[in-house]
Amino acid sequence: MMEDRYDALKLENQICFPLYACSKEIVKRYKPFLEELDLTYTQYITMMVLWEHKQMNVKELGSYLFLDSGTLTPVLKKLEQKGWVQRVRAKEDERVLIVTVTKDGEALKDLAVEIPKKIGSCVKLEQEEAIQLYRLLYKVLEQFEQ
Repeated sequence: MMEDRYDALKLENQICFPLYACSKEIVKRYKPFLEELDLTYTQYITMMVLWEHKQMNVKELGSYLFLDSGTLTPVLKKLEQKGWVQRVRAKEDERVLIVTVTKDGEALKDLAVEIPKKIGSCVKLEQEEAIQLYRLLYKVLEQFEQ
């Protein structure tokens, strides 16, 4: 049977679609847990990086999150309004913006600590499957960093 020249345009033949749909559905599962903390998903992943590193410049933070400064700036402004981060210009180069977790931002970490476990119960994968998926997704992401 001859392959239809338009088969490549079928949704079922796109790797991007199940990635997109899964991402959207998983983020939707986070929503009720994050609403309890007054966080959006993007704010949550931003805080996760900052909880780990305590302080970093916006460019580094964007690199960790695969976000540009146009997306990250409003997120950081909102987190600063909530008192969870502080943004200051670097003394040695005022073009560089440094973001630091505040004391209240660190306290939020204690409230968020159970979220990964709660999400894990929403995604029905065996541990080995989850590890394999994680590795494959990061393998794809690494190709975009080059």
